[in-house]
Amino acid sequence: MTYPAIALFIDGEWSEGKGGRGDDIVNPATGQVLGRVPFAEPEDVDRAIEAAAAAFPGWRDAGPEHRGAILRRAAGLLHQRAGEIGRVMTLEEGKPLPEATGEVHRAATQLEVYLEEARRAYGRIIPTDPSQVLSVRTAPVGPVGAFVPWNFPAGGPMRKIAAALAAGCSIVIKPSEETPGTTCLMAQAFAEAGLPAGVLNVLFGVPDQISRQVIASPVIRYIAFTGSVPVGKHVAGLAAASMKASTMELGGHAPVIVCADTDVAAAVRSCVAAKIANAGQVCTAPSRILVDRRILPEFTEAFVAAMQAVKVGDGLADGVQMGPLANARRRDAVHALVTDAAGRGARVLLGGEPAAGPGFFYPPTVLADVPADAAILHDEPFGPLAPVMGFDDLDQALAAANSLPFGLAAYGFTDSAATAEKLIACFEAGILSINHCGGSVPNAPSGGVKESGYGKEGGPEGLSGYLVSKRVSHKLRP
Repeated sequence: MTYPAIALFIDGEWSEGKGGRGDDIVNPATGQVLGRVPFAEPEDVDRAIEAAAAAFPGWRDAGPEHRGAILRRAAGLLHQRAGEIGRVMTLEEGKPLPEATGEVHRAATQLEVYLEEARRAYGRIIPTDPSQVLSVRTAPVGPVGAFVPWNFPAGGPMRKIAAALAAGCSIVIKPSEETPGTTCLMAQAFAEAGLPAGVLNVLFGVPDQISRQVIASPVIRYIAFTGSVPVGKHVAGLAAASMKASTMELGGHAPVIVCADTDVAAAVRSCVAAKIANAGQVCTAPSRILVDRRILPEFTEAFVAAMQAVKVGDGLADGVQMGPLANARRRDAVHALVTDAAGRGARVLLGGEPAAGPGFFYPPTVLADVPADAAILHDEPFGPLAPVMGFDDLDQALAAANSLPFGLAAYGFTDSAATAEKLIACFEAGILSINHCGGSVPNAPSGGVKESGYGKEGGPEGLSGYLVSKRVSHKLRP
C-alpha cells in the first residue's frame, strides 16, 4: 500500500501549514522517503486552540452516553482498520507488522476502557446538617494540550486522546513529525465516527514552538506529556509558569532482579521478549539485568543464545521479530553507549556493531562486566542493548536497582512469595512486574516516580487528571 498524504487536522478539516514548511518522513528500514509532513505555523496553532475552545462546551455538555456512542464507533473503526494502520506504522516507525497491528488494537481497547471509566466518574453526597446538601461533583477540566513521541505512534497519542475525549475535554495534540501517518489515520476514524469538529485537533511542526504557544494559551487547562526527562522538565516548567496541572510520563532505566530460586529459562524468555519489543525503544524496557551470581553463568549463556536467535529485518517481512531503530540518531546513540562501555572494560558478548546496508538497524547486544562508571548504567539506552551483571545478596541488588533518579518500571523473578513481597515493597518504581516483564494495560494505572514523572495513565487514575472536583454546599430553604 502507499503511504497516506499527511496534513494538519484543525476544526474537523485537513489542511497544510500556512507557511509551507515541512520535513521528509523516512522509512527506517530502507532510508527511503515516504512522504512529507507539513509544519504548523503560529496562526495554525491559534486556529487549533480556538477550535478546541469553541468545541469544548458542546462536548462537555453532551454527557457520557452521547460521547461514549461516538467513541465506541471510533474504536470499532480502529479495530477494523488495525491491519491498514499497522502497516503504515511499520513503514514509518519500523516495528514488525504483527507488533504494529497489535498496538492499534490496544489503542482501540484503551479508548473503550476510558469511555467506560467516564461512565463511572462519580461524585458523592457527604452526610452533613439536614438543612443542606454537601456534595462533590466532577467536571471536565477543559481543553487539553498534549505532546507525544514517536515510539508508539498509535498507543502514545491514544492515551491522551482517549482520556481527554472520554472525560468531556477537547484536545490539541502534537504527535511526532517522524510518525504522523498513524495519528492521521486515527483522526480520520474519529471524524468518520461523528466526533464534532474542533474536539480533536492534530498539529505537526517545530516542537518547542508549538509547545510554548499551546501551553501559554489561557484556553488550555491541562498538559499531558510523554517523552524524555530533560524535555519533560522543560514542559513541566512551562505548565507551572501558567499554573496548569499536568501529567508527565517520562523516561526510565528499568532494573530486573533475577533471584536464584527462579525458573531461569522462563526469566530469559520474558526478558528477551521485553528487550526486543519495538527494538528496545520503550521507556519501560528492561535495561539493567541483575542476576544472582549462583545462576549468572546459566542465565547469561541462555540470554545470549536467545538474543542471538532473534530475527532482525524489515518489519513488513514474514517472521521478523525486531525491526530497525527509528532513526540514525537513535542508532548512533546506542552505539555510543556500547563503545563507551567497551572502552571502560566491558565485554561485548553479542552484537555491538551497527548493521551494514540501508536502514537504521542495530543488532541485539549483550554486555558483561560493565563497570559502574559506564554511561549505559546511567543513561537510558532506548535500544536493543542489555547489560547483564551479578549480585551477591538481594539488598545489594535493590540498592543498585534504586540507585538512579529514574523510577518508571522494575521487574523481579523469584519463586519465593516473601522475596516477591520484598521486591514490591522496596522497588522505587511506579510499574512493577513479578515473574514477567509485563507492559502497560489500559485498565490499570501506569506512571513513574522520582524523575520518571508524575500523574497516571490508564484506569480510573488516568481519567482523574482530566477531571476537576467541585465541592458544593447547597443550603436548603426552610
